[in-house]
Amino acid sequence: MKITIIAGARPNFVKIASIIKAIELKISEGVSLYYRLVHTGQHYDANMSESFFQQLEIPEPHINLECSGGRVIQQTAAIMLEFEKELTKNPTDLVVVVGDVNSTIACTLVAKQLKIKVAHVEGGIRSNDFSMPEEINRKVTDSIADYFFTTSKTANKNLLKEGVPAEKIFFVGNTMIDTLIQHKSKFKKPVLFERNQLNERKYIVVTLHRPENVDDTQKLKSILGMIMENAIQLPIVFPVHPRTLSKLNQLELDKNNLIVCEPLSYLEFNYLVEHSKMVITDSGGITEETTFMGVPCITLRNSTERPETCTIGTNELVGTNPNKLSKAMKKVLENKWKKGAIPELWDGKAAERIVEVIINQIGNESN
Repeated sequence: MKITIIAGARPNFVKIASIIKAIELKISEGVSLYYRLVHTGQHYDANMSESFFQQLEIPEPHINLECSGGRVIQQTAAIMLEFEKELTKNPTDLVVVVGDVNSTIACTLVAKQLKIKVAHVEGGIRSNDFSMPEEINRKVTDSIADYFFTTSKTANKNLLKEGVPAEKIFFVGNTMIDTLIQHKSKFKKPVLFERNQLNERKYIVVTLHRPENVDDTQKLKSILGMIMENAIQLPIVFPVHPRTLSKLNQLELDKNNLIVCEPLSYLEFNYLVEHSKMVITDSGGITEETTFMGVPCITLRNSTERPETCTIGTNELVGTNPNKLSKAMKKVLENKWKKGAIPELWDGKAAERIVEVIINQIGNESN
């Protein structure tokens, strides 16, 4: 059986790493599987891509479509054009897409037009916030995909409610947690840790990337001002994208306790998170990692597509309400935050389950 795996953005690399490892294990055991890894180039930074592939032990992609840059629609169209050429030259039995980025929807549309089955890893998650491009990508992908690998029973319910047949839905767990478990022992202390004399549980990690939080300089100033005001002089480590850095440099802020750095590698960033007092973020994936590591997490969003991180895990939504943020930070600093637990099937074996389903069920349907 031939499988084409799509990765386009950094979170995709984390999600596919364990799947590729599970496939290669089956191949080594003599199972008739062949996979082709397609990097769309959606997020391409030479240093970051190289470090992710090396640290997560992902093999070099068979091809990079080099579709970086451009607005959402331009990039999606470029990926579609290049992926059609790829599938025409290299036919496959199944296209595996992950997550909710532009590459996910673009490659799903092309595969379906070419009558190729699509499996969506992380299918069924919903924020119901259509101001987020990711929510549009999720909904459209799930409306035409053939098989769905889910991270939670909530995702199963979402798909069933949307009319997906139960036999096409497979609750397997979370491949992002697989990767975290596989690499946890190799987390690496970043240089900034010693340079800034950071101490365990005595600093805060902040990540912000959503346009509604970082594109407006006054909004960014307000958010960072709130965090710094409530941090009680604890150092705040803010790995920041160059695009956001240019806006940050325009702000007049008392940055005494703010440590700004470039984006960190996977192993360095997760070391920083694991040993922090709390994480303040607008990312979805990070809320899963903090839940697994038992680190308090405050999310600057009004909705989440990962509700289990709030109902079971260590995450709490505060939007951008100053009072809510202040209360949440105070609760963490006073050691009154909820302990949290690990959601069902977040046990490091999601990728193994996915590959078993591909071999024993999807493969049989293809024959």
